[in-house]
Amino acid sequence: MSTGTIPGMIARAGEGHVGASVTLGAGALVHESAYVDDGAVVGDQSRVWHFCHVNGGAVIGKRCSLGQNVVVMNGVIVGDNAKIQNNVSLYEGVELEDDVFCGPSMVFTNVYNPRSAVSRKNEYRRTLVKRGASIGANATIVCGATIGRYAFIGAGAVINRDVPDYALMAGVPARQIGWMSEAGYRLEIVVPAGSADSAERLRCSGTGALYERRGTVVTRLEEQA
Repeated sequence: MSTGTIPGMIARAGEGHVGASVTLGAGALVHESAYVDDGAVVGDQSRVWHFCHVNGGAVIGKRCSLGQNVVVMNGVIVGDNAKIQNNVSLYEGVELEDDVFCGPSMVFTNVYNPRSAVSRKNEYRRTLVKRGASIGANATIVCGATIGRYAFIGAGAVINRDVPDYALMAGVPARQIGWMSEAGYRLEIVVPAGSADSAERLRCSGTGALYERRGTVVTRLEEQA
């Protein structure tokens, strides 16, 4: 299936650096400088830009954007509408759900205790980034962590443990400094929790949407209807 009609810029399956058995969805675009290996899947309307390398066995969802110099290794799964900025490598064991944002030069790992002289290919740890989460520029995600839905990882943060849904994380190592809305704004306390087991009411500072927090569990109130 053709990925486009711009001569000299867009490669098609079986042409240039795009393998003949690559599955390209309708409207998917692969820059002529990118490598997409046999067996890879690139979803409808996704964009693979300059100097990327998508290994065979990788699955890229629909409407994704892979910025310059992005590497996607074998077995990696990327959901729909993910935005992966320049100089990001998705190593084997990484999975991104829908609507995930990966900032420029942020880092994933897949081995917890690497040694050059010791092969640990059978010890890769899974890293899951859940729907709607954002990871800031130059952040590092230590393998084995799960990043919750709509969590927000600040620029330069180092994540070495699981992150709750909607949590705002910053620092080295990262600690939670607040909560973020689905729209990417800080959640402000509207009604404090009256007791340890009562709910705290929160409001998105950008859109006004209401949320509820019980302990470490944050829920958008519309989801309860």
